[in-house]
Amino acid sequence: MVRTYIVTGAASGIGKATAQLLTERGHRVIGVDIRNAEITVDLSSAAGREELVNRVAELSGGSIDAIIANAGLATPTAATVAVNYFGTIATLTGLRGLLAGSDAPRAVATASMASLFPPDDLLLQALTAGDEPAALARGAELEAAGGDAAALIYGTTKRALALWIRRTASTSDWAGAGIPLNAIAPGVVETPMTAAMIETTEARKSVLELVPMPLNGIFQPRDVAYLLAWLTSEENAHLCGQVVFIDGGSDAVIRGDSTW
Repeated sequence: MVRTYIVTGAASGIGKATAQLLTERGHRVIGVDIRNAEITVDLSSAAGREELVNRVAELSGGSIDAIIANAGLATPTAATVAVNYFGTIATLTGLRGLLAGSDAPRAVATASMASLFPPDDLLLQALTAGDEPAALARGAELEAAGGDAAALIYGTTKRALALWIRRTASTSDWAGAGIPLNAIAPGVVETPMTAAMIETTEARKSVLELVPMPLNGIFQPRDVAYLLAWLTSEENAHLCGQVVFIDGGSDAVIRGDSTW
C-alpha cells in the first residue's frame, strides 16, 4: 500500500536518506526543509510553522499517513531552541489532524543520545513549560556566554523533546486516537551537521571518547532511515512513547543499569 509521509529536514542527512528510502519503497514523500524541498519553510518561526501545516494540507489533499519530525539544528545558538523543540512539537501537533484519515497513522521525532548529557536546568524548565519566549531568552544567554555554556543548548533541547514524547504519547490525542508516537535518539551519524566534528582521525577519536559507540562506531544516515521507516510503517502498531537509541551502544555504556 502506498503511504504518504511528511519528512522534515528532508534536504540533507538523516531526513534526505529517509525520504530516499521511502521513495524507493514506492511511497509518496512530501519533504520539508528551509531549501531544496517540496515545502520550504523556517520552523524557527510561528509563521513558518503555520505555513507548514497549510502547505501539507494543500499538497497532501488533506490526508497523510505518517509524520517524521526530523528537522533540527546542532549549533550553539538560540535558533536551535526554536527549531529542535518548538518547531518539532509544532510539526507533530499541527499535522496530527491530517493523520485522521489514515488506516495506520504514525508519528516519530528525532531526538539524540545527547539527551543523556547534563542539561541547562533553566532552559529545560522553560522548554518543558512550553514557554518559548523564556526558552529563547535563556538560549540567547547561553549563546552569548559561549563555550561550555552554549554547548548545553543542543542536548537540553533534545532532552526536553524526549520528555515531551514520553509525557504525550499515551494521551487521548495520540494513543487514544490510535497513533503510535515515538522518537529516535541517534548517536554520531555522518551528516553535514557533524562533518566538522569528525573530519579528521583525531577529531573522530575525540568524539568517540565523549560518545562511546562500541558497535561499529560512527555510521551512515541510511542506517537511521531504516529505523524511521519501520517506526512509521503499518507493522509498528504498539510501540508507544519510546525513545529508541540507535547509537552503537552509547546509551548502554553511559547509563548502564540506571535505566532499570
